[in-house]
Amino acid sequence: MIALAALHKVPAIYEWPEFVKAGGLVTYCVDSIEGFRQVGIYVSRILNGAKPAELPVVQASKFELVVNLKTAKALGLKIEESFLRLADEVIE
Repeated sequence: MIALAALHKVPAIYEWPEFVKAGGLVTYCVDSIEGFRQVGIYVSRILNGAKPAELPVVQASKFELVVNLKTAKALGLKIEESFLRLADEVIE
């Protein structure tokens, strides 16, 4: 998908930071470490006797923004400095 987007000069947003590290433009996703931590909490509660149907639904609250400036340059895009300051990681 990354190669296809680059071939056709399509700016694309990806699901996971690994795609951006491999050459994608940007990702805005749930922080995977936080997600795994929540899974561990749920498993612990169930193993300690909680009924799964009675556990609350937890919505993600921590997100990660990763931007690849090398890809932006290849696509002819200028990423504003204010946007880059919001990023958790900028790949140059």
